[in-house]
Amino acid sequence: MNTVAIPVAYHDEIDALIKSGHYSNTDDFIKDAIRSLFEYKPVMKIDAAIELYKEGKVSLGKAAEIAGMNTIQFKEVLGNRGIIREIGSGSVKELEDNVSQLEKLIK
Repeated sequence: MNTVAIPVAYHDEIDALIKSGHYSNTDDFIKDAIRSLFEYKPVMKIDAAIELYKEGKVSLGKAAEIAGMNTIQFKEVLGNRGIIREIGSGSVKELEDNVSQLEKLIK
């Protein structure tokens, strides 16, 4: 993991939030800031999931989970963006999840 440098201009404000009880420490503040960013700009979470998937760091199922969607929806996003998926055997769990999602769509 990379070290994060917080601009000096924010140090006093972050310290004030910690002292006032909003956060236990700087790490908690940063986690909340990132969570808030992804809530405010959900496309960034999708973009992160796509990059992780393209780099082979996560499976299709995990990337879909990161993006906040099911694998069928994530595959559609990949297709819409012109991203070609590597078709592999996948894990048994991933295959079972795909079958389950397809069964829900059929019903």
